[in-house]
Amino acid sequence: MHLAEISSQVAPGAHAVLMLDQAGWHMSGALTIPANITLLPLPPKCPELNPVENLWQFMRDNWLSNRIFSSYDNIVDHCCFAWNCLIDQPWRIMTIGLRQWAHRF
Repeated sequence: MHLAEISSQVAPGAHAVLMLDQAGWHMSGALTIPANITLLPLPPKCPELNPVENLWQFMRDNWLSNRIFSSYDNIVDHCCFAWNCLIDQPWRIMTIGLRQWAHRF
């Protein structure tokens, strides 16, 4: 369903390349991959190539670590709060995802 939703947002005649880690559910043969999407798996154990890993680490460091969650709903509430705090700071998202080594050439 997630890939279908991404596919619906790709402009007509365009093609999307979706980078992803090699988690089992990302690489499942049971996935239905829309024709306008190509999956680009990153090498295993290379979080430095996946900027979203740094976003998750930032959220853990600032809003999610050192807590005791009282319930599943409490976890979801904290994660939603952290996500909303992060998306209110688009400049921070850009700097967290920046890779100096990719921009020096």
